[in-house]
Amino acid sequence: MSEAQTLTETSTARNLTAFQHNILVILSEEPMYGLAIKRELEDYYGEEVNHGRLYPNLDTLVEKGFVEKSELDKRTNQYELTDEGLAAVVDSLEWTLAKFVTDDDRAEQIRELIADQ
Repeated sequence: MSEAQTLTETSTARNLTAFQHNILVILSEEPMYGLAIKRELEDYYGEEVNHGRLYPNLDTLVEKGFVEKSELDKRTNQYELTDEGLAAVVDSLEWTLAKFVTDDDRAEQIRELIADQ
């Protein structure tokens, strides 16, 4: 992949909505079917997530190449993070950490969070 392609993919990933980014984060754990993603989002937001919001966003992530969609059975699709989707999650984490970790105390907070996982 050329440097120009990498920059284009990175800028595209950085223009995702927070909702789309949260879907990628959820899928970074494991492949899931749509209703499982919906439940994870509802747990995070503390409110119902409408199908009309979830599935168009999943379709967008598939179109952009961040998520792969496959058929589990006639009624159920499975969604899986692609390498580009994982790179988008990592890029976001790197940027967030670069802004957040400004001293040793904050670095220690992050080490503790990781240790708790």
